[in-house]
Amino acid sequence: MGELFRSEEMTLAQLFLQSEAAYCCVSELGEIGLVQFRDLNPDVNVFQRKFVNEVRRCEEMDRKLRFVEKEIKKADIPVVDTGENPEVPFPRDMIDLEATFEKLENELKEINTNQEALKKNFLELTELKHILRRTQQFFDEMEDPSLLEESSVLVDPSDLTRGTPLRLGFVAGVIGRERIPTFERMLWRVCRGNVFLRQADIEDPLEDPATGDQVHKSVFIIFFQGDQLKNRVKKICEGFRATLYPCPETPQERKEMLAGVNARIEDLQMVLNQTEDHRQRVLQAASKTVRVWFIKVRKMKAIYHTLNLCNIDVTQKCLIAEVWCPVSDMDSIQFALRRGTEKSGSTVPSILNRMQTKQTPPTFNKTNKFTSGFQSIVDAYGIGSYREMNPAPYTIITFPFLFAVMFGDMGHGLLMTCAALYLVLRESRLMAQKTDNEMFSMVFSGRYIILLMGLFSIYTGIIYNDCFSKSLNAFGSGWSVRPMFNRQVGGNWTFQDVADNKILQLDPVVEGVFKGPYPIGIDPIWNFASNKLTFLNSFKMKMSVILGVIHMIFGVCLSLFNHLYFKKPLNIYLGFIPEIVFLSSLFGYLVILIFYKWVSYDVTMSKEAPSILITFINMFLFKNIEPGSVLYSGQRGLQIFLVLLALACVPCMLIVKTLVLRRQYLWRKNLGTQNFGGIRVANGPTEDEAEIIQHDQLAQNSDDEPERCLLSPAVKAPAEEEFDFGDVAVHQAIHTIEFCLGCISNTASYLRLWALSLAHAQLSEVLWSMVMHIGLSSRSVAGFILLSIIFVLFAVLTVAILLIMEGLSAFLHALRLHWVEFQNKFYTGQGFKFLPFTFESILDGRFED
Repeated sequence: MGELFRSEEMTLAQLFLQSEAAYCCVSELGEIGLVQFRDLNPDVNVFQRKFVNEVRRCEEMDRKLRFVEKEIKKADIPVVDTGENPEVPFPRDMIDLEATFEKLENELKEINTNQEALKKNFLELTELKHILRRTQQFFDEMEDPSLLEESSVLVDPSDLTRGTPLRLGFVAGVIGRERIPTFERMLWRVCRGNVFLRQADIEDPLEDPATGDQVHKSVFIIFFQGDQLKNRVKKICEGFRATLYPCPETPQERKEMLAGVNARIEDLQMVLNQTEDHRQRVLQAASKTVRVWFIKVRKMKAIYHTLNLCNIDVTQKCLIAEVWCPVSDMDSIQFALRRGTEKSGSTVPSILNRMQTKQTPPTFNKTNKFTSGFQSIVDAYGIGSYREMNPAPYTIITFPFLFAVMFGDMGHGLLMTCAALYLVLRESRLMAQKTDNEMFSMVFSGRYIILLMGLFSIYTGIIYNDCFSKSLNAFGSGWSVRPMFNRQVGGNWTFQDVADNKILQLDPVVEGVFKGPYPIGIDPIWNFASNKLTFLNSFKMKMSVILGVIHMIFGVCLSLFNHLYFKKPLNIYLGFIPEIVFLSSLFGYLVILIFYKWVSYDVTMSKEAPSILITFINMFLFKNIEPGSVLYSGQRGLQIFLVLLALACVPCMLIVKTLVLRRQYLWRKNLGTQNFGGIRVANGPTEDEAEIIQHDQLAQNSDDEPERCLLSPAVKAPAEEEFDFGDVAVHQAIHTIEFCLGCISNTASYLRLWALSLAHAQLSEVLWSMVMHIGLSSRSVAGFILLSIIFVLFAVLTVAILLIMEGLSAFLHALRLHWVEFQNKFYTGQGFKFLPFTFESILDGRFED
């Protein structure tokens, strides 16, 4: 249970793997995901490592699979994902996999090449069919006498007098529809108007065999005279990428060619259909196993990549690896190595040997689907140092609660809870879908955070008695306005009188007005009072200060457990104690004043109660307390003592700790044990003291601060860094100033709880009065229709503004309160994360090595 509150204990271990069993052992370690391999060949080039050829073969197989997957997606065939976790294939199976992928790739490439050639031929025949049809129409139109005047520009007048028309040449082809206007202008300019162009659009789009896109084209025919114009026309067609086709001159030949083209198109269409069916069958079969192939290949690649991190002994029979692993999981790792050895058929067992090291281990916090979201919040600030207190367990409660203090509304909290419950109850189905939407994935990973935020918001909404800006009268108000109204207006009153009275200020001093407290939360009658905002401001501001001071004191108390665990008594005496005394004597006293004022002053004395803010300011100025501002007897003396006590804590943190550290350093440097032939020299410690010192050296962590208790400093290892008094003094001064000033700024920062709570309540009230109130103002049938429309608008604005925008704002402010105001009291976050070698990322679809 203790591992929940701090990171796992880690150890550096050495693995001795037989060459024939190394592959299977690493495979088993990847399945359990409990070890992080260290690179023992940092100076060796990647291309010079032992298993680089195997890695390249895996990359080549991965490339072929990506090609197959691309073809499957292009064919709109879904990839079958059964969630199967296939075993890692043996190294000898790599040849079979390579042959399978090579055969599949070549078959698909051959099919694609043949299909492209067939589609190109089919496109040419289709275009020729349209040309023959349109050309016949052009000639039929030219033989029409009504078009003789239009075509007279192509005929020489001297020949017309002789009755012999000229023989004109022509070319026919197909061009992109969007190029027709430019094409026509270019023909007119280059040929100087001595050509005749006719064009017609092809109604159905044609498929480009290279890209598969649908393109729109047009058929054209150009009439000209002479070889010179013919050459010009052909060059222009070539420049505009127009395709020219042979077209017979006589109608009979064109008719016979069209019949032949149609027959060839029918035959080609049948061949294309058979080719596409064969391609679909191949891709359908591949889609059922491509995911399993991907996992196998990438597992193999990950294994060989990991084996490249190992050292190989001189006999080439053993691989040596170094891994970080949790101490509590050593048995699981041993079992995995045993399974890998048995699977490989090796008779020599693999050896796991723990190593002693002074290197800082990685930080590993075990999480589950509930705690992973909160651990991510903490890790986003910084990975915790090794074995220091983990803020995540406390964040599970404090983070949603502080969010709810700013977001307190029963209605909005219920909506948020329902949304989170949907994600929680259907998490298995949603995880199986594996959506690529980054926004949804982020919300889904924080579903339990959102669930707790919604539940806590319902609780704080009950305390505030706020539901969509309206109060709920569940137990009956504890106020009676009749005596107050009689006193202000006189005589009897009715409900109409109260309705007409727009200003209703609750005054508990009037006798009979206040009958008793509301059972839970704020009395609903405050929703009608004109001094509601004044009352809630005072209540929420004091509540924010109380919660903030308690949260900070709790953070300082958690630092004590760090000092005790790392055996740093100096940090306790000259760190924790001055900090907790400083914080408690000033701001803890402020919280006590708030509670004291609430308890000591009733409604009859409330006007005489002194201001706590003025009292707190005068406390620092050592001013004499005026007779009307005294809260209790002996107040001035106690306040002076608390201020002096807080000021006395500053030099303890600022100066005393630095001097003690310097004294300990000099003790280790000048007063060490020196034995020459069994004789103790100078003023060094006795033999008993030396044994105690040696024991303390072994118990002391290599990266601990050089500190022990004040009365009996201990000696660290001889190889110690030089003590720089200036650096230590500056560092301690920065820490002291940051803590002292931070207590003031952090306390003020918690007032955002009050500010955002007030802003959320007021925005909710404005949305109700300016939107929903319009629909409720009418009682007719038309008013019902208007109310339905208004309600939809109200619901959309509520979700968009109050839930999403306001919720995100409260989330970010709660995040800042934890990162800056809470965690900086005990959490350094200067570690590095434990990144185990695991196949889980491959199964999740991320395909990471």
